[in-house]
Amino acid sequence: MSDLNATAAALLGLLHDGPATGGQLVAGAEERFGAFFSVTRSQVYRELPALAKEGLVRLGKQGPRSSQQYVITAAGKKAFKAWLSSDAGPDHLRSPLILRLVHAGNLTAKQRSNLVEQARGTYAEELDAAKAAIKAAEDPYAKAVAEFGQAHAKAALKLVDAIPQA
Repeated sequence: MSDLNATAAALLGLLHDGPATGGQLVAGAEERFGAFFSVTRSQVYRELPALAKEGLVRLGKQGPRSSQQYVITAAGKKAFKAWLSSDAGPDHLRSPLILRLVHAGNLTAKQRSNLVEQARGTYAEELDAAKAAIKAAEDPYAKAVAEFGQAHAKAALKLVDAIPQA
C-alpha cells in the first residue's frame, strides 16, 4: 500500500503489540483510542484482507470458532513507520451528535430534548473516563491524548448546555 489510510495504520499499530484476531483488534481499538478515533468491526474486516494482499500482514494461527489471527510483517512495520513519520494533514471531525444537531429541526421537541440529554450523559461519562486516563497515563504522549479527550468532552458538554431547553 503506497498510502496507508488511518484505519489501516491504526490496525498495524495495534498489531505491533502482537498477533490478534479481528475481534481483538476491534476491542483493542476501542480501548486504546476509541475516544478520538473510531474503528468499526466492518472497517476492520474490510481492511485486513487488503493489508494481507499488500503483504503488510500475514495470517497467523487459527483460533477457536474459526477466528483468524493476523501478524504484522516487516513490510507492515516499515509502512506503519512511514505513515507515522509522514505529514498528518488535517483532522476530519466525524461527530454523529453534531450531524444530528444539524438536522434536529426534523425532530419533535421531545426527540430533540432526548437527543441533548443522551449526549449530555454520554459526554459526562467520557469526561470521567478522560480524567481517569490522565491520572493513569504513564508517558507524556498518553497524558496529552487523555487531556485532549477531556477537552473534547468538555467542549461537547458546553455545546449541549448552550442549546435552549424547549
